[in-house]
Amino acid sequence: MAAPGKAAVVLKAVKKIVIQFSPFESNVRSTREFLALVGSEKARSTNMSCEVVSYVKHDKSEPVVDVTYVDGDRLVMKGANLTTKEMINAFQSRCTAKDPQTKTSGKK
Repeated sequence: MAAPGKAAVVLKAVKKIVIQFSPFESNVRSTREFLALVGSEKARSTNMSCEVVSYVKHDKSEPVVDVTYVDGDRLVMKGANLTTKEMINAFQSRCTAKDPQTKTSGKK
């Protein structure tokens, strides 16, 4: 799980997150931990209109996280070879870049 003192997950710039995994595979841990972080009440409260959907499959498929941002951009992460930290870092850096409040001339 998340280490204490870590930056909270902020979903402001995110429209939808689709997470798919087969729960009994050995390479699914990081994807499940990512789901726990973005699906937590604290993270969800940062954007109530963000849709978080999880598909639990039993077909030995590769764990995948598909993030759609409000500007239509997408981030697809294949969780089999990524750690939870790598997934969160990629997600957070993209979110920070897209968050209108972090831009100096931020008017939409």
